[in-house]
Amino acid sequence: MAVVAAPRYFSAREVPRRPQDLTSHDCINLRLPTHGGLLPWDFRKGSRELNVRVEGQLILNGFPQVLQAALAGCGLAFMLEDTLQPHLANGSLVRLLDDWCSVFPGDQLYYPSRRQPSSAFALVVDALRYTHP
Repeated sequence: MAVVAAPRYFSAREVPRRPQDLTSHDCINLRLPTHGGLLPWDFRKGSRELNVRVEGQLILNGFPQVLQAALAGCGLAFMLEDTLQPHLANGSLVRLLDDWCSVFPGDQLYYPSRRQPSSAFALVVDALRYTHP
């Protein structure tokens, strides 16, 4: 995960140095479609773990919308780093609080249903296992 913002967002604001500083920033929240809650902004540095409740004028329901709002300078976003690489590379977004952001050990697959998975879903899982051992 990564906290990012457009450089122009900081024209009148200080860059946050620690997760607690996020409370004085406009943060772009993501509403999770599976249970309606907001995506938590979880941080870890060594053995210290923090869960910061962020505020902002925007609550969106998809990562593409959060990314577009961040690129437009509307606030700070908390997103998967892989989706941000082109924007970080070309400088349209800057990464913040890098030493506090968690690293996932690999890809994860989330299946929200408790029913037996369909055969198509089982094929996708098998294909992912084969290509990502």
